Amino acid sequence: MKDYPFEEIETKWQKKWEKSGIYSVKEDESYPEDKRLYVLDMFPYPSGSGLHVGHPEGYTASDIYARFKRMNGYNVLHPMGFDAFGLPAENYAIQTGQHPKITTETNIKNFRKQIKRLGFSYDWNREVKTCDDKYYKWTQWIFLKLYEKGLAYESNMPINWCNSCKTGLANEEVKDMRCERCGSEVVRRPIRQWVLKITDYAERLLKDLDELDWPESIKSMQRNWIGRSEGAYIDFQTEAKENISVFTTRADTLYGVTFMVLSPEYPTISNFIKKEQRAECEAYIHSASQKSDLERTNLSKTKTGVWTGSYAINPLSGKKIPIWISDYVIMSYGSGAVMGVPAHDERDFEFAKKFGIDIIKVIDDGKNEELKEAYTGDGKHVNSDLINGLGKEESINKIIEILEKKCCGKRAVSYKLRDWIFSRQRYWGEPIPLIHCDNCGIVKDENLPLLLPEVDSYAPADDAQSPLSRAKSWLKVKCPVCGKTAKRETNTMPQWAGSCWYYLRYLDPTNDKEFVSSKKEKYWMPVDLYIGGAEHAVLHLLYARFWHKVLYDLKLVSTNEPFKRLVNQGLVTAFAYQRKNKSLVPSDMVVEKGGKYYAKDNDEELMQITAKMSKSLKNVVNPDDIIKEYGADSLRLYEMFMGPLEMSQPWNTNGLIGIWRFITRIWSIPQNSKIDKNAPMSEEDEYMLNLTVKKVTEQTENLEFNTAISQMMVYSQYLADKKIIPYKMWFDFILILSVYAPHLSEELNSLLGNKDSVILAKWPGFDDTKTTKNHVDIAVQINGKTRSVIRVEKDSDEKTLIRIAKEDEKIKKWLEDKSIVKEIAVKNRIVNLLVK
Repeated sequence: MKDYPFEEIETKWQKKWEKSGIYSVKEDESYPEDKRLYVLDMFPYPSGSGLHVGHPEGYTASDIYARFKRMNGYNVLHPMGFDAFGLPAENYAIQTGQHPKITTETNIKNFRKQIKRLGFSYDWNREVKTCDDKYYKWTQWIFLKLYEKGLAYESNMPINWCNSCKTGLANEEVKDMRCERCGSEVVRRPIRQWVLKITDYAERLLKDLDELDWPESIKSMQRNWIGRSEGAYIDFQTEAKENISVFTTRADTLYGVTFMVLSPEYPTISNFIKKEQRAECEAYIHSASQKSDLERTNLSKTKTGVWTGSYAINPLSGKKIPIWISDYVIMSYGSGAVMGVPAHDERDFEFAKKFGIDIIKVIDDGKNEELKEAYTGDGKHVNSDLINGLGKEESINKIIEILEKKCCGKRAVSYKLRDWIFSRQRYWGEPIPLIHCDNCGIVKDENLPLLLPEVDSYAPADDAQSPLSRAKSWLKVKCPVCGKTAKRETNTMPQWAGSCWYYLRYLDPTNDKEFVSSKKEKYWMPVDLYIGGAEHAVLHLLYARFWHKVLYDLKLVSTNEPFKRLVNQGLVTAFAYQRKNKSLVPSDMVVEKGGKYYAKDNDEELMQITAKMSKSLKNVVNPDDIIKEYGADSLRLYEMFMGPLEMSQPWNTNGLIGIWRFITRIWSIPQNSKIDKNAPMSEEDEYMLNLTVKKVTEQTENLEFNTAISQMMVYSQYLADKKIIPYKMWFDFILILSVYAPHLSEELNSLLGNKDSVILAKWPGFDDTKTTKNHVDIAVQINGKTRSVIRVEKDSDEKTLIRIAKEDEKIKKWLEDKSIVKEIAVKNRIVNLLVK
């Protein structure tokens, strides 16, 4: 048998596919609406390190599905592009002095080459790059639509600031008060920002999740991030003649309010600070500004605060309550003010105890004693005048009705979701097309694209000024309205801007007149299947839904949601090594001794674990190395065979050996067996073929690729054991294999003399009546030992089984000169004859 020459075959077919343009797709109106399919991958960021073997997992899954649907009569759009703006390219430019455009283009070329080597059926004519000015012209255009609609506004506000990246971050880019990208601690810093009013769409973003075929875990994460709460806003009058509005879900506890707390960032906080307390309050406010939100909201932290010297009036009891400042209240949540109910809130209880503030029980805890801790359970109301003796829900409704009549409160819904901090103080991003004019205010720059200027340095400034502010000739511009000298906006858009709408540009990537043709948008949208990582749950996926809904309201798109079905592929993990203190050790700093692992630096024994592939851990596996040794089809099959698509799986290069044997077995079949067009299929052949086609069809439709491959392995072994193979058995197998291993299948198809690409073939059907056996093979035992196997009709009765067993020639020999003591028969399973 000749070894399978994968390198020669894969290169050959990739060139043929590209030359023929076989994967290009057009909006063919002959396809009915239910036969048009948009299959999409989350496009990659082209980093300098290139792809690792985790990237192709989702790409392979989508490619299998796209190929499968094409062969089932669908017009399939399956594009690829690059999310090319962002910090990594800019940081590399700072280090090397190269323009980020140059390094990004170099990385894109490498990524494109790597992706093409895997034989994916992308329509490369539709490729998009978010850093291309022909693309970001329309990103800027969409931003102006948001601005015109009042959804983009300028604000001086305390934001999340990363001292390492030297830029502001949206709340969604911060995890445990650390930068989601670099891991550095995030601080709060007041900076001029552009902000998008995503909160205007909070209710729709929440409600419309119900109509999506998405993983429940992702929908739950978005619901929690949006954080809808029903309650009321209550206005407290103050001595400063300025009301303080507080949102609460427990208006029924209003009689228990004994103090009020303002966030140190509260906009008009100085109005409430008395002269005698000013020095102490200002020192406290400055101290709070140096802390992260994580530090401030830590429940185990000792509560701190300072009294303003002012009082507010409880709108029901009329009692004066002191107004305090404390850093455990965050301005970005609620109104930046909370009413303190120490008897029934743990933080309020601790605060009141520390500062000697009254604690009034307003919910009966069933004990007639002083509270030693906050009671957070339910019960009847006490010390609450109009609602004494009432339960929670009844009390809430009654109090809100009273407040509304008194015009000092109203029923409301509040959201945890904050507006999207949109601008970045960096270079490598879309310039924001706005102009600041002393005469006209903020003016739109509609001469798009507004190109990035050349700058002397890409490094951001410590004063939070964007590198664009140093491009003096670019910065200075005439106001489009009055003609006077004005200045351009110097902040840039975040990386998420370009990825908010890229799926729409794939539909019409070369259109210079519109961001997308309405006819093409209606033909393809919404995306039918979107495959990508779960880490984008409250970043890209939430932002894209928001932008899409705005475009829908502007009648620029025809669907309310962009992505109908979402599937999250699991991580491909790799071995890593962990110290006792949980820190990880790079693999090149590990030595193996007697099956155990030790750190080279101090000989500490390490635990081998699986972790996300990382350059720093040196556990990244390059797909180029795998393709060079085993071929692209082997990598594709192994990625899908490791386990269920949505489950994380550890990478094990040794696991490729089994896949390689599978491929070489398939390659050897036509060399060792005769493929005969005239050979009839036996009943067993019919069964094996129909069962395999049925299983692979259903499992591919359901994205159960690992089990589909398992069935093809069983079938290929069945074929390998035959000397003569009926043509249909072999050709149908090539067809179903082609969506998984396209290079091998193309070659096998051409060896049959077929000139048309296997991609153009129709998916084979199956006869469901032939997917179950009419006959079964049953072991026949003599005194418990198997001596023969008989074939009988399925569900034959016991008498028939025993009769056929006795007539078997092999069994007859064992019965010579013997007498049967007992006859045992189990339907469809076994016959056992006891003799002496």
